[in-house]
Amino acid sequence: MTMLITRPTSAGVSRPRPNPRATLRLFCFPYAGGGASVFRAWPNDLPPTIEVCAIQYPGRENRLGEPLLSSCAPLVEALAADIQPYLDRPYAFFGHSLGALIAFELARQIDHSRQPPLIHLVVSAHGAPQVASTEPQIHQLPQAEFIRKIADLNGTPDEILRRAELMELLYPILRADFAMNETYTYQAGQPLACSISALGGLRDSLVSRAQLAAWREQTRGSFALRMFPGHHFFLNELRPLLLRSVMQDLLQAMSRLSEKRGS
Repeated sequence: MTMLITRPTSAGVSRPRPNPRATLRLFCFPYAGGGASVFRAWPNDLPPTIEVCAIQYPGRENRLGEPLLSSCAPLVEALAADIQPYLDRPYAFFGHSLGALIAFELARQIDHSRQPPLIHLVVSAHGAPQVASTEPQIHQLPQAEFIRKIADLNGTPDEILRRAELMELLYPILRADFAMNETYTYQAGQPLACSISALGGLRDSLVSRAQLAAWREQTRGSFALRMFPGHHFFLNELRPLLLRSVMQDLLQAMSRLSEKRGS
């Protein structure tokens, strides 16, 4: 008799290189306007012990036909269900910019559930949630002005900004994502049990070192602040350097987990 082996599948989780032998899953949350493809090449710079699981928000790439979400709570609820089948081994979160905020809120939900605990959270290019942003809101600007502001962030390639058919697809995604980030309201709560690393760019004009350092208040575990010689999108500019740092923090988190299990 042939036994069928079922594997977890979810539209909200993309695995660029499935690896059933991995000892750790790293869930990666993209920035505003981004999709799971942002992390497609990450397995090339990480050891085979780490499986990259890229989060795919509704309304983009392979989920293009689904409605966009412009508030954090319903997205977090949906993602909690999406990742549940993949929590059969130690796991960590990485989120950049908007992705850091979504990863944090999902980590909070998991912290109050019966799910296996998150071992580490990496937040990149986003200030701590309890610190109010000083940046002017742009999600309600007229389309032309909104797109000019997006161009100033240097996160969208010029060839996309110049092509009307591509911007027609990207514009509503960006608008919804910026609305999610800018209308987010922090609710005070217990710090997370997992350790946190906060990453920032030395030339990032949007997020200060002090805003990143404030993430220390969101963990009952260890905290690290790491600065990189780049702008807001240093994850693209300095990917190998960033991933070496992430890998170091993940190995330390795994070591702490092993010590805890052995005690």
